[in-house]
Amino acid sequence: MKRSIFLLVLLSSVLDIAGQSKPPDVVAGIPVNYDESKVGDYTLPDLLTLPNGGHVKDAKTWLAKRRPELVRLFEENQFGKMPPRPRDLAFEVTDKGTPVFGGKAIRKLVTVYFTKDRQHKMNLAIYLPANVKRAPLLLNISFSAPNQVIDDPGLPIGEIWGRDNKKARADKPSPFPKLNIMPFIDAGFGFAVVYYGDIEPDFKDGLKSGGIRSVYLKPGQTEVANDEWGAISAWAWGLSRAMDYFETDKQIDSRRVAIQGASRLGKTVLWAGAHDTRFAMVIASVSGESGAALSRRNYGETVAHMTDPTRYFYQFAPNYHSYSNRVNELPFDGHSLVALIAPRPLLLQTGSTDGWSDPKGEFLSAVAAEPVYKLFGKNGPGTTIWPAGKDESLLLNDLGYYMHDGPHGVLPDDWVKFLKYMQKFL
Repeated sequence: MKRSIFLLVLLSSVLDIAGQSKPPDVVAGIPVNYDESKVGDYTLPDLLTLPNGGHVKDAKTWLAKRRPELVRLFEENQFGKMPPRPRDLAFEVTDKGTPVFGGKAIRKLVTVYFTKDRQHKMNLAIYLPANVKRAPLLLNISFSAPNQVIDDPGLPIGEIWGRDNKKARADKPSPFPKLNIMPFIDAGFGFAVVYYGDIEPDFKDGLKSGGIRSVYLKPGQTEVANDEWGAISAWAWGLSRAMDYFETDKQIDSRRVAIQGASRLGKTVLWAGAHDTRFAMVIASVSGESGAALSRRNYGETVAHMTDPTRYFYQFAPNYHSYSNRVNELPFDGHSLVALIAPRPLLLQTGSTDGWSDPKGEFLSAVAAEPVYKLFGKNGPGTTIWPAGKDESLLLNDLGYYMHDGPHGVLPDDWVKFLKYMQKFL
């Protein structure tokens, strides 16, 4: 079914705003459970047990043995393997530093070319505080083009994928409110935006529409192989290419780069941070099923919903589809993905009425991942009691959790919390 791609993440919010707050009982012909008494029993894979039965007792063993094994398992069974940095990667800085926002910031525009023929590329809009010599920054991967995200009339009009699965000018307002990035600038942080559709289309026939995954198909190959990358891995790969650029820019402190995304892009930043340890911080918003939430918890969206051929199967490695009805056989769960960010700061942001994405499941995932953070002397939730919406008591932990009082998505006040988190840890 064709759809406006950048509207997808807003679906739950739209339903609540319209007063249709009752979540769907059946999706793609698959029942959806919202009853805690029907979640069922489950046992999570032990994060600190090695394949040979040995136990991880220190950070060194985690980093040397258990962590690499989990990354491999996620590559092979959920997200798919990414190719390395392309040999022909190139950067073109089209705006080297235009003063904006009353001279408080400078704007830089960078095109990252993935291929030698320059047919595959993504555009970065970067804002840096004018009074900081080498700034840390937050990189937001967005459902909208940069000119639809930042209130800056000097931004060129980008392109986005539309209902017809073709790219068109992003010359109309996005359904999302534009971001006020000045609090970040005033606090000494840069802010960068990339449109995820520049990297890979977000629809089931995207592989045939010229995304980056198509470049890596072998002669005669029309579909990715069982353990090859889905769209989420492609978007995460693109974030690593942005980091490749940041490492070349002397005005950016590439050792202090945070990444943030929501919904499927929350899953994306988790996987990007797990796979690429150059990212100093991850802020994963409403990442839900196949992100931070526990798949073994039968609540809200499930692996079966995600991998249904009418829905989001293309976002994952084909191997993941085989687990749609046997999630208890997965060699990992959401807590494993969360633990892969350790010891770096990770903030999980959820919404109290977002039952579809199981905010409690994300909290329980953080609880289960806390022992890994403790190996490094870092703090996790420190409690098994799920906090209420707007409760900030778990926000400023190394492994932080914050649930706004409201639906799926990122609310304006959430950005205030993100800045607060960055000020403590970045």
